Amino acid sequence: MRNRLLRVVALGASLVLIAGCSAGRVGKPIPDGDEVAQYVGGKFTATLERLDDDLGNTEPRKSRLRSFMRVGELKTDTTVTAIQLGNPADRLYKNHSNRDSADYRDYFLPAGSDVEYVLLGPDYAELAPTPWVSMPDKSEGLDICFWGGYLTVCKIFSAVTRSMQDNSVDKTAKSLADGSTELTTGVSLRVFLEERIVVIPDWLVDEIGEPLLDKMVDTRILLSPEGELKEIEMTGLLSEGGNEVEIKQHYEVLEAPTEHEIPSVPPDDEVTALTTDAEVDEFYDGMAEITSSRE
Repeated sequence: MRNRLLRVVALGASLVLIAGCSAGRVGKPIPDGDEVAQYVGGKFTATLERLDDDLGNTEPRKSRLRSFMRVGELKTDTTVTAIQLGNPADRLYKNHSNRDSADYRDYFLPAGSDVEYVLLGPDYAELAPTPWVSMPDKSEGLDICFWGGYLTVCKIFSAVTRSMQDNSVDKTAKSLADGSTELTTGVSLRVFLEERIVVIPDWLVDEIGEPLLDKMVDTRILLSPEGELKEIEMTGLLSEGGNEVEIKQHYEVLEAPTEHEIPSVPPDDEVTALTTDAEVDEFYDGMAEITSSRE
């Protein structure tokens, strides 16, 4: 469970000199220089370790990620809602376009099930003759970062930790009036894309062009007074040589879910079972072709 996030923590080890220090005066930034590096490094390390523990347990949990990216006139705009409920936990994440109501996929892993179910929106109806497909669940032994519901937040933390190694990137930390802690830094567009926070096709990456890749995406992370993750925002309007990239990522932890938010296991006659690796690969190849289309 801890392997991926601990590897992420290790990337920032050069800055992690202490596990925490004085939170500073309310609303005031931590002093600049070595002290902020120590404080921010310690805060991020503690947060990553807490995230590993928190997301890996079976407490009721719900989060929402609004993900927008524009390259020139081409846009991707989705909302991912992640829900876990029960012990052992049912897990559901819903990937819905904000621009096309027919573009959605809901992934449902019932507690104790050896298969995951995928509900296909109309844009993906050509992939199966039924509204649902099922495929073997291969998450056994993998940490929570490999689940689609939390995949992107883990990628964001990995990108931020990489950015922390760059001494030229501004980093701040301050305590807020309610006892929360706000951490800010920049993440280069290059790292943003390498970490695949938003997955775009290779031909579109090529169109962005090298000059834009070193420009920074502003990143803000908000922790509760207890040190739990509350919110992440990444924003940037980047332009160079006539090319323009706009990024808006907003992840927030919501109130705990209720039972009515978990679907029932679909009946067999509504499910196309994918049982082999070849069938699963063909399914995802078809999905990638649909999602990567220039149209």
